[in-house]
Amino acid sequence: MSLIIKELLQIGEAALQKAGCMDPRIDAELIMRFLLTMDRQELFIKSASLLDEKRCEAYFKLIDIRAGGTPVQYITGEQEFMGIPFKVNENVLIPRQDTETLVEEIISDLKAMTAGKKNPGGGYLILDLCCGSGAIGVSLCKLIKEVRVTGTDISGKAITVAKENAQNAGVGKLMKFVESDLFGSLRKGIGGTKYHVIASNPPYIRREIIPTLQREITEHEPLLALDGGEDGLDFYRRILKDAPEYLKTEGMLFLEIGNDQGEAVCDMARSTERFEAITVVRDLAGHDRVVKCKLKRPEKKSRKKK
Repeated sequence: MSLIIKELLQIGEAALQKAGCMDPRIDAELIMRFLLTMDRQELFIKSASLLDEKRCEAYFKLIDIRAGGTPVQYITGEQEFMGIPFKVNENVLIPRQDTETLVEEIISDLKAMTAGKKNPGGGYLILDLCCGSGAIGVSLCKLIKEVRVTGTDISGKAITVAKENAQNAGVGKLMKFVESDLFGSLRKGIGGTKYHVIASNPPYIRREIIPTLQREITEHEPLLALDGGEDGLDFYRRILKDAPEYLKTEGMLFLEIGNDQGEAVCDMARSTERFEAITVVRDLAGHDRVVKCKLKRPEKKSRKKK
């Protein structure tokens, strides 16, 4: 049976609303746009067009998949972040708008840090820990001139997705990816690379909270990208302990955090006695979202008098 697009969208929205999806109208539209390879404006213009029975059945099949809990981004295979389309699948966390606060803060601070200064040979070096889909690193390469980004992730499958996103965004030559548990596979000490900026959106959800999250998250997004340990702070401890060895003097560390973790992460940064200018940045909703800090200059050793 053939139906017009507008009717199909209404049926799809009703089905998703009944299934308890958070944004049924948006999801019904995104699935239709994906099926018909149309942008939003084109879909609006052609909303009175008739679809044949085969495409109607294909649409209802995708609606059923979404109603069953699969995130719409894993159905369409794409999520926009910082105005850039990213490929996503169940091997990577879906990039969230919250993380744009992290990227925007890095861009703002890096521009301030480099104002009036000559860029170093090879550009500014950025390390993206737990890179997942590559959303942070790719965005920085696209939006800042003369940067080079290294992305690390413990998941080889995530690294494969990140590499593809870098190529698709046209920044593949500015990025390299290393399968690594945080800093584990990076060279340390003499001959190792030190970075102007280290950024990370690490797993930070308390383990006991994970089963209570939406089914879209618990049943489909990778657990490795969510589980921050018993108190949600395991990765911050590790990053803050090791980051000074990989930062240039006065280099910056940017960490995305949960909205109730600002004070705890700041306290950790202070306790290392290696960082200064420790600050919490809030997102557009007014929630704590990023902790940033700067590596202190090493103290000059006083010469002993003979």
